[in-house]
Amino acid sequence: MFAFLANPQRFMATSRWLAPVLGVLAAVLLIIGLWLSFAAPDDYQQGATVRIMFVHVPAAFMASFVYACIGAASLVGLIFRHPLAFAAGRAAAPLGAAFTALALATGSLWGKPMWGTWWAWDARMTSVLVLLLLYLGYMALQAAIEDENKAAQASAILAIVGLVNLPIVKFSVDWWNTLHQGESIFRKGGPTLAAVYLEPLGVMSVAYAALFGCLWLIRIRTEVWRRQAQSTALRAAV
Repeated sequence: MFAFLANPQRFMATSRWLAPVLGVLAAVLLIIGLWLSFAAPDDYQQGATVRIMFVHVPAAFMASFVYACIGAASLVGLIFRHPLAFAAGRAAAPLGAAFTALALATGSLWGKPMWGTWWAWDARMTSVLVLLLLYLGYMALQAAIEDENKAAQASAILAIVGLVNLPIVKFSVDWWNTLHQGESIFRKGGPTLAAVYLEPLGVMSVAYAALFGCLWLIRIRTEVWRRQAQSTALRAAV
């Protein structure tokens, strides 16, 4: 699969139809997910604020998933020196930063009525904040180095080093005493979340993933076009 998509021509041909398909899928699932979210009953403890979960949890999952994609693309780029891999990492970074910022913002909104504070420096919140800083650092490094190849390699090294934060984000609630609740979905013995909440959460999670896939492909295509335009302009100048 990687060998197929690593070819720029094949990638452009495939992404040309795949991006709009994912976009339509994301739009349909977001509508269904939001409808199911508002149709879900209030929680007996959290009341109506439980609905923040349907925006927050998928955003938090995507924050880590997108960074893992950047790390994988960076590793492939450094090993095989493939420009499309570096372009994929560059294209994913703003999307991952947006998901992470959304996770932090909605988590703060959810935390205020539940914990009585907008922010607490517990392990989960702090590790997600570090994740946002890694995204910002990755993008800043890309912009700071004028040579595009050197910028891609330097930011790729940063992305790979930053992968160590992902297990900290995931297991922080198990390793330390935190305000954040523990795992309630992917756990031994099955999820503890009621089915009436699990269904809209699942639909919203798939919608977020499809939205990311659509936007990621569009941004990679834009990167490819930009590099092709630069090469054409350079050849014309020579």
